[in-house]
Amino acid sequence: MDVAPPRIGRVLVIAGSDSGGGAGIQADIKTLTALGAYAATALTALTIQDTERVHEIFPIPPAFLARQIAVALDDPGADAIKIGMLGGVAAIEAVADALALAGQGLPVVIDPVMLAKGGEALLAADAMTVFKRRLLPFATLLTPNIPEAEALAGMRIPDRDAMHDAAVALLTLGVPAVLLKGGHLAGETVTDLLATLDEVETFEAPRQPSRHTHGTGCTLASAIAAGLAAGLSLRAAVARAHAYVQAAIAAAPGIGRGHGPLGHMVTIERRWRDG
Repeated sequence: MDVAPPRIGRVLVIAGSDSGGGAGIQADIKTLTALGAYAATALTALTIQDTERVHEIFPIPPAFLARQIAVALDDPGADAIKIGMLGGVAAIEAVADALALAGQGLPVVIDPVMLAKGGEALLAADAMTVFKRRLLPFATLLTPNIPEAEALAGMRIPDRDAMHDAAVALLTLGVPAVLLKGGHLAGETVTDLLATLDEVETFEAPRQPSRHTHGTGCTLASAIAAGLAAGLSLRAAVARAHAYVQAAIAAAPGIGRGHGPLGHMVTIERRWRDG
C-alpha cells in the first residue's frame, strides 16, 4: 500500500542572488531547507559580491521576473511568500502586478532590503513611494532593521523607546504586523519588537561577538515564512525564526575576510508550539 509523503510548507522566495552565498536567494534556500520547507524562487537581480562588498548588480528584466512568479505560484504552488531585494521601481511594479493576479490570500513576509552589509544601496532612492503604495498592501509582516525603519517611518531611532514608537508608526502604512530588528543599536542585548494592532512583544537575545552575520535579515524573514507556510501562528513563526537565527550565528563557519555567512545547516526543533 502506497503511503503519501507528509506535506511540507512551500515558500516562494522573490529576491536577488548573492554570488557569495551568504545572503539573498542562497541564504533563503538554505534556511527553508533547514526548517523543513520547500523553496521555489523568483530572481529579481544577480549580484557579484563577496563577504566584503557588493561589486555589481544586474537587474532581471521585469517581464521575466513576473513570469517566474506566475509560473511558480501555479506549480509547484506556494503556502507563503517571502520578498527580499527588489532593487528599483520596475521590479516592484512587476512583483505587485504578479501578486495581484495570483498571490492573493497567501501570507507574505516582506524584508525591505535597502542596504547591503557593506553599505551599498540595494533599493533605488526613487523606489520608496512605489514600494509603500504597491507592495505593502500585500504584507502579512514587514521586517525592517533600524536604518530601513528610519527610512520608512521618516524618523530617527536612537534607542529602544524610539524603536517602539517607530514600530507603531510603521503599522500606519497599512501593514498588519511589523518585526523591527534592533541589531543596529548598541548594547549587550539585541532587542526585536513584534508590533501588531493589538500589542507590541519583545524578543531578546545576548549580542554574539561575531562578524559573521551576513544574511541575517534574509535568513530571519525566510525562517518566518517557513513557519507561516507550515501553519504556525505569526507569533510562533517569529519565535522559532528568532531561535534559528541565534543558533545559526553561533554556528557560523567563519568563512571569508569580511562579514561571513551564518551556519545555516544548524538544526533546531522544527515544531514550535504557540504560547
